[in-house]
Amino acid sequence: MLSYWNDYPTIQNKLQIVCSLIEKQMRVRNKDIQETLIDFSQAGGKFLRPAFFLLFASLGDPEKQDEEQLIKIAASLEILHMATLIHDDIIDDSPLRRGTQTVQSRYGKDIAVYTGDLLFTEFFKLTIEAMNGSKFLAINARSMHRLLLGELDQMHTRYNKNETFRDYLRSVNGKTAELFWLACAQGAHFGHTAPHVQRVAGRIGRNIGIAFQVYDDILDYTADEETLKKPILEDLAQGVYTLPLLLAKAEQPDIFFPYLEKEDKITPQESQEVADLVVKYNGVEMAKDIARRYTQKALADIATLPEGEAKEMLQLLTTQLLLRSY
Repeated sequence: MLSYWNDYPTIQNKLQIVCSLIEKQMRVRNKDIQETLIDFSQAGGKFLRPAFFLLFASLGDPEKQDEEQLIKIAASLEILHMATLIHDDIIDDSPLRRGTQTVQSRYGKDIAVYTGDLLFTEFFKLTIEAMNGSKFLAINARSMHRLLLGELDQMHTRYNKNETFRDYLRSVNGKTAELFWLACAQGAHFGHTAPHVQRVAGRIGRNIGIAFQVYDDILDYTADEETLKKPILEDLAQGVYTLPLLLAKAEQPDIFFPYLEKEDKITPQESQEVADLVVKYNGVEMAKDIARRYTQKALADIATLPEGEAKEMLQLLTTQLLLRSY
């Protein structure tokens, strides 16, 4: 996993410490669950949220920073992310995540629910230890609330043939962009950065988060299962109509509606036909254009940050989101 960060020597050592802390927090009496959680934490995740947090903290004054505090907050962000993924897999009945068997697939939904809940408690334990008395303790609770509302918004719009871009954006702002916002905003705050950096950090994170989710949704229509490391077209089968489909459907509603009216009765062959139509009617290309716009907004704000290696890393990392295989 950490080989991804070989180009970022200033944060690689810190990310390794974050990984070690996460493994420590994964210690439970059930050794099978413990091993599964540790494997999951190491199975191809790029630790983007802790990385953005640490990079924004690197823009601040090191003499004012508490290294142990920063490591705990970085670890809490990844643990919260892991918890949401485990619960997502339960809802979607997903057999694979990051190329490995999901907790719910291996042990059943009941154990997976409690495992995800356990990670939520570990998230709060770390945030309380790291920031008790800080306004960001309440901000973390608010962000978790918004994250869960985003997931509920997505569930509410399942199989909704009339879902709009605004509906999609409301869900993405919660379920994905909120955690990127939190990572960047907290990094700037606890890194004791300049006021200007703290003002733009959250905006950068939110734009990166929206772009990240759009690129992720594009991959569902363009990547194979080996690349995606989970079943392809899983969202479509679950009634989650993501941006490429919404944009293509807006152009040719009469072509897509007969398929979408089948809801959960749609067959794998019909799902593939929908994917082909999404590509044919430029849904993927239009989604790429939107993702690029959000990425460019983030890069424009990053350009205003103080010069140095952390800024260069932020520019490179944000640009690399454009280069994921599709």
